[in-house]
Amino acid sequence: MASPQNRRSAIKNILAGTAALGASGALSSFAKSPQQSLMADKLKGNINHSVCRWCYADIPLDQLCASAKEIGLTAIDLVGPSDWPTLQKYGLYSAMCNGAEINLTDGFGDKIYHEQLIKNYSAMIPLVARAGYKNLICFSGSRRGKSDEEGWANCTEGLKQLMAVAEKHNVVLVMELLNSKINHKDYQCDRTAWGVELVKRVGSENFKLLYDIYHMQIDEGDVIRTITQNHQHIAHYHTGGVPGRNEIDETQELYYPAIMQAILATGYKGYVAQEFLPKRADKMASLKQGVLICDV
Repeated sequence: MASPQNRRSAIKNILAGTAALGASGALSSFAKSPQQSLMADKLKGNINHSVCRWCYADIPLDQLCASAKEIGLTAIDLVGPSDWPTLQKYGLYSAMCNGAEINLTDGFGDKIYHEQLIKNYSAMIPLVARAGYKNLICFSGSRRGKSDEEGWANCTEGLKQLMAVAEKHNVVLVMELLNSKINHKDYQCDRTAWGVELVKRVGSENFKLLYDIYHMQIDEGDVIRTITQNHQHIAHYHTGGVPGRNEIDETQELYYPAIMQAILATGYKGYVAQEFLPKRADKMASLKQGVLICDV
């Protein structure tokens, strides 16, 4: 095993070589302050950037929309019909709509919730389409002792009842992958393989997955390989720093420029939404920094 000194030297050499191969712009986004980076750099246009509303719940939506536009974002995630007019006022898209779900624990994995969920989604899907949007979030809910097979069967039964209306209106129901280790104990759709199997069973282009990078790093890791092998089943991506779901900079364990490059390599044309909780006082500076880190 290499000595600590040799290991440090090797890491320095690797970083130097990476910079020489063209990653210097990504690495420098860590070194510069968010304000300096924003003034010096324009967004490249390869990634469609969004941000999750709930992470800035203490900021009025009008203010968040204005700041998002200034940064160069083109969308806001996780807003429902009552907030769509505000987004439209600022020329922003609703990249991941919500409002039809019951909550994160009572989902399609339990038949007792199917009647309510089918009613909610049958009403919401036409609204999403009428507003010109595409994606509507949904959840498996908690496992509650169910086997994988029982969860797949229940979700498939419920979701298939909505596919005709989703296909008619060209709306995609998108089930989010959430970690069950830290944040959402007992959530059933907590592994990419579980979600992919459900997508195959539902058998419609109008049902796919929301790959949350933060959540899947916690429960399974191997982020780039997983995205590369399963991208055809993924409709949307969320970010977040691990551990803690804070800023996605050098304070956490994931290297987002490489992850974004891997997403682009799949031919993905959808949105990537920042979903971290800023620790710093200047939340908009943190958001700017996150966007710049992901702007490969």
